[in-house]
Amino acid sequence: MAASEEEVDVLVQRVVKDITNAFKRNPNIDEIGLIPCPEPRYNRSPIVLVENKLGVESWCVKFLLPYVHNKLLLYRQRKHWLDREALVDITSTLLLLNPDFTTAWNVRKELQQCGVLNPEKDLYLGKLALTKFPKSPETWIHRRWVLLQVLQECSGQGGYRKEQGEAHQSVAVAVAERSQSLCEHLTRTLHQEMKVCSDAACRYPSNYNAWSHRIWVLQHMAMGNVKVLHDELSSMRLWVSMHVSDHSGFHYRQFLIKELMSELCHDSESAATILPQQQPIVSSKKIHHQTHLQANREASGAEGVGEEELQPGLVPVLQLFHQELELCTDLIQSFPGHETLWCHRRHVFYLWHHWRREHQHYHCTSNRGTESPHLNHIDPGLSSNSCTSLSQGNGRGCGRGDTMNGQPHASEAMEVDGGMTLPDPHDTKRLKRGLLMPCPPNLASEHRFIISVLDGSCNLEQKRFALAYKKWLNTVIGQ
Repeated sequence: MAASEEEVDVLVQRVVKDITNAFKRNPNIDEIGLIPCPEPRYNRSPIVLVENKLGVESWCVKFLLPYVHNKLLLYRQRKHWLDREALVDITSTLLLLNPDFTTAWNVRKELQQCGVLNPEKDLYLGKLALTKFPKSPETWIHRRWVLLQVLQECSGQGGYRKEQGEAHQSVAVAVAERSQSLCEHLTRTLHQEMKVCSDAACRYPSNYNAWSHRIWVLQHMAMGNVKVLHDELSSMRLWVSMHVSDHSGFHYRQFLIKELMSELCHDSESAATILPQQQPIVSSKKIHHQTHLQANREASGAEGVGEEELQPGLVPVLQLFHQELELCTDLIQSFPGHETLWCHRRHVFYLWHHWRREHQHYHCTSNRGTESPHLNHIDPGLSSNSCTSLSQGNGRGCGRGDTMNGQPHASEAMEVDGGMTLPDPHDTKRLKRGLLMPCPPNLASEHRFIISVLDGSCNLEQKRFALAYKKWLNTVIGQ
């Protein structure tokens, strides 16, 4: 029995060494996995390396895992001494087989704080562990700890260099180069984390841990960067189209929409406070022109808005919600019977409804209680009767692809009346800048969508979800 234990120790030590040598031979390993093999068939190492894939034959796991587990526990209990290199090898092997062993991650935290481990190595190890265990909570927690260390290190070095630059102007170039290097490093780390989260989400459906980590990364590393948020929203469009039942993925998309709303509204409020001394002059010039425009619209029955009446953050937010509801419509019609899509549409419309009310309250307060024509235009109570009256009065409708703010859609030919009319210079200005706003979401458009689903779908689940959405609209929004 003693000889057998010695043989097992020799075998396991050799396997640990083979795993370490495999990473030395190929530092670009991107996936690990178990090879079903109940018994050893050949007198060879159970570690198989093919291209960038590392496989471990399953027969050795029952010997390997208890061995490295006991070695690490004896070290933590100070009953067995291990040098730092042995600790790195043992913890790496243990975490590749069982990434939820918290003690191993804590040992690697200590090694990293001592300067033995590079943070990139821990991120790389966690990435490999997630290819086999994509939902491992301890792995995601450790990744966040490592990323915080990276952020603190970058901010500390940047602050130190900045002080040096202020004291000695001769190192100004070095400071600029160092800052650019740190910025590129953080950008690269951000993209790598997005890739790791996306791969883990594809390997395990509704991977809450992966999506929560992705949200955390954006909150701590992107910090309100509108470009990053827009890029994420665009890249997620294809992903959600291929995973229409993944609640966690759509929840992440809802987070992106809320973050973009917040940033765009903040930019709008900041722009409104610029040059406060010139604001009364600008407002006085607009009063007569706005009154004249509103009188013309009331006479013609159109409910448009001039370009100068739009706040800077209003158009992007309206386009954001319009595009998201268009995506919901396409997915619901293409993949009937998926409750996730209806829940996402409900949440998006709820966000739009509350944003409209908050913006209307803000706008009315800033204008001393007067409501602008644009807020009347985005009133969700706008019904199909208004669109009918527009089409009867002007020969144009509010339907999809017909008119936007009293202007024909770019894809439709402009209808010409019998009489010649002079073009509105403000309309020409708006056309040149391309600020043609889509019809805003409202209760009438949502009810028309529900009717089209009920009339055109034979899927019973689809009809049930449509009726539930209609009830929700009447109960929550229609009050």
